[in-house]
Amino acid sequence: MNLGLDGRIAIVTGATSNIGRAIALELAGEGVRLIAVGRDSEAGVRLVAEARERGAAEAAFAEADLLDPAAAARILEQAATFGPVSILVNAAGGNVAQGLFADSDPAKWQADIDLSFGTVLRMTHAVLPGMAERKQGAIVNIGSTAGLVGDYMLPVYSAMKGAVHSFTIALAKEVGRHGIRVNAIAPYATFATDSGAFSRNSRFSADSAFLAYSAGLSEEDRAMRMRRTLVGRPYAVPEEISGLAAYLASDRASFVTGQIWSVDGGALL
Repeated sequence: MNLGLDGRIAIVTGATSNIGRAIALELAGEGVRLIAVGRDSEAGVRLVAEARERGAAEAAFAEADLLDPAAAARILEQAATFGPVSILVNAAGGNVAQGLFADSDPAKWQADIDLSFGTVLRMTHAVLPGMAERKQGAIVNIGSTAGLVGDYMLPVYSAMKGAVHSFTIALAKEVGRHGIRVNAIAPYATFATDSGAFSRNSRFSADSAFLAYSAGLSEEDRAMRMRRTLVGRPYAVPEEISGLAAYLASDRASFVTGQIWSVDGGALL
């Protein structure tokens, strides 16, 4: 695609794995100046090299843990070396705890709240003043179908993805007058087919506690968690999300804001 994004400065969080990585590379192919945010520096180096190969005008890795309240300001300071930020993609997030809510440990709730929602709030809050001053900006939040219908045994994560969706709508109403658009994408289960597309910190890495827990679920619990799609396969691949994210970040979507775009293979029908 040629979406007219050449030279625009884009921050993508969660950029070293799965959906975030695919979006970072999609935007790179559109010629943006990319600030890719993640915690795995080795994966970040690989990503930046591939982003440049794809056609990024410039690319840099910002090693940061977005759970640190000060991280957003540091990321924005690094992005400023490229210029004013035009695009923010909030792709960082994930499942921390799993299981039935009645059996959950209250001490672990905050981790899901911070990872899937707090990171969105902090990063968005950092970029908004500059976007409002320039009367231009696009924000794309990665939610989840879990936030639309609730995922079994993922109650707090589902609630936080629902919060991402609600925040998207409320913020779009607030900042439209400043020339800023805000949209969200709600993917169903999405997995990269290339194992190299996951950082060491990903919930889908080989030694992930998330995968180990999921593998130990009973057949009944697995059936409750899965939803049937209509496209002949149970999962999406990240590239089926990234093209939509690039479109929403571009002026081709200049009349689109406050929307939650479900990418689910018909699973919610």
